[in-house]
Amino acid sequence: MPLFGNRLPADVRSRLAGERVLSYAATPSGGYAVATFVALHLPGGERVPWHTVDKASWDETGMNITTVTGGVYRVDIEEPGFLPETIRERVQNSIVANRYVKLTANAGVRFIARRLAGTDTIEWELAFDDGLDGGDPGVLAAAEQALEQVRRSLGV
Repeated sequence: MPLFGNRLPADVRSRLAGERVLSYAATPSGGYAVATFVALHLPGGERVPWHTVDKASWDETGMNITTVTGGVYRVDIEEPGFLPETIRERVQNSIVANRYVKLTANAGVRFIARRLAGTDTIEWELAFDDGLDGGDPGVLAAAEQALEQVRRSLGV
């Protein structure tokens, strides 16, 4: 985002529902990727809240965004400006806690607590190692018990 000139068009700003813009970058097709205080707005109209971003990666032509639910978005961007730094800061800011607990001798689960932007609400994400079935009632019970211990130890 340039410091002077090249302001975000009014029609793009109007679709942000009053969210405060932190940075943005134009796409070759004339769209914009816009980082606000609470979400990343993609050119196609998709809104990705920060607490749902699992990973963002950049290459010479743009960015890839992966969400915790497995959604994958590709956005081509010629000049990213401050957008990469903003995305990194907002995603990191959403993470309250990140703990790994072994459930078996060879595998475990990572607990990630994320705060919804602008609120005190915390959502927990469970990422099971390969070889553990998070849908198995026994594994899920062990994970829930471990999560309760993590929550108590962190006061979250």
